[in-house]
Amino acid sequence: MKRREIVFRPKAEGDLFALHSYIVAEAGLAVADAYIGRIEAACKSLETFPERGTRRDDIGRGLRTMGFERRVTIVFRVARSKVEIVRIVYGGQVFARALHEARADWSGS
Repeated sequence: MKRREIVFRPKAEGDLFALHSYIVAEAGLAVADAYIGRIEAACKSLETFPERGTRRDDIGRGLRTMGFERRVTIVFRVARSKVEIVRIVYGGQVFARALHEARADWSGS
């Protein structure tokens, strides 16, 4: 079984840091660390079965989305040897706006 490298784009890393900070303020460090750890594990699980989720070619060629624990959408793109995590969109965020802001991040490479 082919494994692909998992790469977090800068916007996705920023999303994780912002979400972590938000959860720390609301529920504490241990809860934030555990939640972000589960999101990262879900992203890393794409290394062996990346063709899951919903295709979103209407937003960007090759873009896919995958839900996580009913509050997070993981936005990613599958390349030949890697999976790029483009954004991590949390429940209350406007999904289309978040993707529009990141378009240059994923379309430029």
